[in-house]
Amino acid sequence: MIEVSGITKSFGANTVLREVNLNVTRGEVVVIIGPSGSGKSTLLRCLNLLERPESGDIRIQGKSLMQAKPAEIAGIRTEIGMVFQHFHLFPHRKVIDNMTLSPIQVRKLSPDQARAKAMELLTKVGMAHKAEDYPASLSGGQSQRAAIARALAMEPNIMLFDEPTSALDPEMVGEVLAVMKQLAKEGMTMVVVTHEMGFAREVGDRVLFMEQGKIVEEGSPQQLFEEPQTERARAFLSKIL
Repeated sequence: MIEVSGITKSFGANTVLREVNLNVTRGEVVVIIGPSGSGKSTLLRCLNLLERPESGDIRIQGKSLMQAKPAEIAGIRTEIGMVFQHFHLFPHRKVIDNMTLSPIQVRKLSPDQARAKAMELLTKVGMAHKAEDYPASLSGGQSQRAAIARALAMEPNIMLFDEPTSALDPEMVGEVLAVMKQLAKEGMTMVVVTHEMGFAREVGDRVLFMEQGKIVEEGSPQQLFEEPQTERARAFLSKIL
């Protein structure tokens, strides 16, 4: 589903990603952990060209993003849903309208089709009763669940999560992680940047540890959390587990 080959990304003199390689197979849940500034979020943003690497290649379902024309990139992006740390709901639109905008404009669904799909997804994430509310009236956990539902409304084949619980109060984290766990059970291909080690251990098929723009270590959750092979991973995990 995702093939990353030797991508490098810099911001000015600061090299954030250093020849990173990554493959993600269909239905796999890959969790990326590591200290702040290690390149985790930048790697995730490169996967749909929100950030463009200087070198290397990214293939989504066999199609190269780096070689694609703008119209082709837009088409590839419709297959990728992304949920950010902050929810980015349109504040002047009701939850249901946030949900239906892109399916109508991009997927060319009729308003009735888009609304029916939106209500189905809002029900799935426990938010149907908030469909006619504005984002300002939602809690952080509700806003993030609405954001996940909005991403799913585009019927993506891949979901990217960039620290989706880090802006939430602790009691709201569980309700968002429950939605993500359900997506994993349903076979959604997911790449998740998170500080929630319990989620990584329970749901991840593979965990990657990043440091200074590189994937330093990877393995199954059991392997990486219980028997990390690198000194840097051992030091990081000893502070947070």
